[in-house]
Amino acid sequence: MPEDSDTTVFTFTRRGVLFILSAPSGAGKTTLSRRILKQWPDLRVSISYTTRKPRAGEQHGQDYYFVDEAHFHQLREAGAFAEWAQVHGFLYGTPRPPLDEALDCGQDFLLDIDVQGARQVKATYPEAVSIFVLPPSWEELAARLRSRGTEADEVIARRLERAHEETLALGEYDYLLVNEQLDHAVTLLDAIIQAERARVSRHTGASSPLLAQALHAQSGTGVR
Repeated sequence: MPEDSDTTVFTFTRRGVLFILSAPSGAGKTTLSRRILKQWPDLRVSISYTTRKPRAGEQHGQDYYFVDEAHFHQLREAGAFAEWAQVHGFLYGTPRPPLDEALDCGQDFLLDIDVQGARQVKATYPEAVSIFVLPPSWEELAARLRSRGTEADEVIARRLERAHEETLALGEYDYLLVNEQLDHAVTLLDAIIQAERARVSRHTGASSPLLAQALHAQSGTGVR
C-alpha cells in the first residue's frame, strides 16, 4: 500500500425516492408505516387532507388535515393535490408542494394511499416505488376489521368487498408484502427501502463511463 495515501470518500447526489404503500383497509399498513418511520427518521411522510371526521386520538395537522368538502374542492381545483380520491364516501388528497420539495432536495417520501391514488401518483411520478400490503387471509382481514369495534357490520361488509376489488390491481405494483407477522413485514419493507436507495440509476452520474474512469484514477497505482 502506498505511503501517505489519501482517503477518498465517494459521495453522490440523488433525487429522493417516492415510496407508495397501499393496502386494503385492515391489512395493517398504518401500523407498518409508523414502525418503518421509527427506523428511518429521515423518511418524510405526507399528511393528507380528508373530509371525514377525526377518529378517537387523531389530531388535525398531525394525522390528517380535516376539512369540509368546499375547502377540499377549492384545493383540488387549484392543483394543490398530487392525487385525490373518494374512499368510503369521504374525500382524501395528498398535498403536492411538500412532496415535490422533498424529492428535489434528495429526501425520500412515503405515501400511504389507496389504489386510486397510487395510479394517479405513478402517472405523475413514474419512478415511484409501489408496495402492496396484503393480510395473510380474507378471514384474518375480516377479524381485524371487527376487532376495531368502531364500525357497523354493513360498513365492514363494504370494506371487505372493496378489498377484493383493490387486490385486482396487485399486478400494477412493484412489490408485494404479506403482513402476517408485523416484525417480519417491517423487515421486508426495510429491505425494499435500502435496495431502492442503493439503486445506481438514482444517483446522479453514477452510471456514467466518465465516473467509472474517475473512480479508477482515484484508486492509485499498484493497488488491486
